[in-house]
Amino acid sequence: MTTTVSKELKSETLELLRQYQNTRSPEMRNRLVELNLGLVRKEVHHWINQCSETYEDLLQVGSIGLIRAIERFEMSKGHAFSSFAVPYIRGEIQHYLRDKSPCLRIPRQWIALQTQATSVVQSLQIELKRQPTDAEIAAALQVSLTEWQQVKLANRNRSPLSLDAPLSDEDEGCTSLAEIVPDNHYRSFQLAQEDVIRLQQALATLEDRTRKILEFVFLYDLTQKETAERMGISAVTVSRRVKKGLDTLKNVMGVGEFD
Repeated sequence: MTTTVSKELKSETLELLRQYQNTRSPEMRNRLVELNLGLVRKEVHHWINQCSETYEDLLQVGSIGLIRAIERFEMSKGHAFSSFAVPYIRGEIQHYLRDKSPCLRIPRQWIALQTQATSVVQSLQIELKRQPTDAEIAAALQVSLTEWQQVKLANRNRSPLSLDAPLSDEDEGCTSLAEIVPDNHYRSFQLAQEDVIRLQQALATLEDRTRKILEFVFLYDLTQKETAERMGISAVTVSRRVKKGLDTLKNVMGVGEFD
């Protein structure tokens, strides 16, 4: 029964998306939001225990991400809409929390896992005679790989880092953390993109790899490290391409667009 309902939902969503791209009807867009609000609710449940914001506030913010996904979805790409929409919903909530609640509340069990992981990693290093993988650490902790990676990310976000911290890169030599972190006005680029058509046209003018990097970082809300891993390049290269790509977009779309 559930599978049948899910298929009907997907079918109706795709048909409405097809019609909406031709008509841009607000009523049709609202119907699409109603049909896919479950995606927002699921993401809100993930974040609600990690912050002090209300369920209703996060639901509204996540719905903005859903609307952005509806506006940007391209039928010709062949993606499932749910897979396409979730990064937009998650990104909108994350940006909101970073602005409104910079200090996320980390679950106690995650703090305990991080403490336990210290000794586990040391034991695995001795046993394996190398640095253990995330999958091996997760297995030793008896948690899923996804949960362990979330624990790592949460712990990393708790600890302030010096922007002068040196980093080495095989492709482009030494650099500092400051070169990996985008300037503050780049975040406004993430948050305020109302003219989707103009943005897509501007992105199309970029060299293919640079365009993909910008889409991963700003549209799909991947970190620069995750983008580097996905594309098989260094984080330093990603950072420099982000800055170069944004400078190009400024010229194409007008200098004031990203201020």
